[in-house]
Amino acid sequence: MAPASGPWRPPSQPATQIVLAEVIQAFSAPENAVRMDEARDNACNDMGKMLQFVLPVATQIQQEVIKAYGFSCDGEGVLKFARLVKSYEAQDPEIASLSGKLKALFLPPMTLPPHGPASGGSVAAS
Repeated sequence: MAPASGPWRPPSQPATQIVLAEVIQAFSAPENAVRMDEARDNACNDMGKMLQFVLPVATQIQQEVIKAYGFSCDGEGVLKFARLVKSYEAQDPEIASLSGKLKALFLPPMTLPPHGPASGGSVAAS
């Protein structure tokens, strides 16, 4: 029989929704909003600079929340949390919605190039 303090187990689906909401709320905290604004200003909407400046700040903000729920306080903990959220998105529209809101907080809006896939152009037939 395994000891009571056995291996770490991920939060349930309802608990994941709560953690996700807390993470989003953490981005609204005045000190975190300032940190994110500064990072976005440094990134100037350049995807490479977003990865350099914005993503580390967003990761730190998430780490501060999820460590209270047993996730490790490092990049691996954030990745585990992201995978857990992703696993529940298809089953739970609220988690899917919150996940979209979280991503919108630190990822720039994706725009399609002027010539979309329908234009044909440089796509070779196989």
